Amino acid sequence: MTRFVRLGMLTPSSNTALEPITCAMLAGIGDVSAHYSRFKVTEIALSEAALRQFDASEILRAAELLAHAKVDVIAWNGTSASWLGFDRDESLCEQITAATGIKACTTVLAYRDLLRRIGAKRIGLVTPYRKDVQDKIIANWSSEGLHCFAERHLSLQDNFSFAEVSEAEVARLVEEVVREGCDAAVVLCTNMRGAGAAERLERGFGVPVLDSIAVTLWACLTAVDCDPSRVHGWGSLFTNPDLRAATAISEYNDEGER
Repeated sequence: MTRFVRLGMLTPSSNTALEPITCAMLAGIGDVSAHYSRFKVTEIALSEAALRQFDASEILRAAELLAHAKVDVIAWNGTSASWLGFDRDESLCEQITAATGIKACTTVLAYRDLLRRIGAKRIGLVTPYRKDVQDKIIANWSSEGLHCFAERHLSLQDNFSFAEVSEAEVARLVEEVVREGCDAAVVLCTNMRGAGAAERLERGFGVPVLDSIAVTLWACLTAVDCDPSRVHGWGSLFTNPDLRAATAISEYNDEGER
């Protein structure tokens, strides 16, 4: 009998991108489904009020609701630990599992794992955030050995507005950091439309393009021992799930062809 896999994802309340994009990535995979629970997040800033949105108690309440759906994993599908500190997500995973008995993962911890596997030395960082948030992210990532060689940010604060940025605009920003010489590009925001352009950009430029929504799905599938390569058309993240440095995009030649 087929084993059905349920992926649980914690979602910022004003996010409109990650659910439809995740569903699109899972299209055609009938035995895997994604389920969502929201908690209040309306802005990304460094003010006390904005930072309080990510209090663990709020996130845990949403996680406990996901547990009612008997999901196989619970992911925090958000990037707040990038400016709050990686230890926040490490602690959150422990708390989620303690409260629900379900394994947990996060977008930011998955990025750390993936970028270390790739051996990325020059990360190109693309976000919709304000400069002060971007600077905090760069400092925190650097403390984990993840060095942002080039960056672009859109100076936005309203979380809803991030999904209004077109895929073409996100792709343009990725192209800019890649042309500066980065060896991996990161679209850091789970309410931004970068996943759909990843495969095309990788073919054109020959470096991994890691979108936050895709990275979170990859982390969930890996956590439940579901082969990520079942996801087609969304870039090397899925076609090369072990992401060895020499093979992260080895399916493409120098001309961007298979």
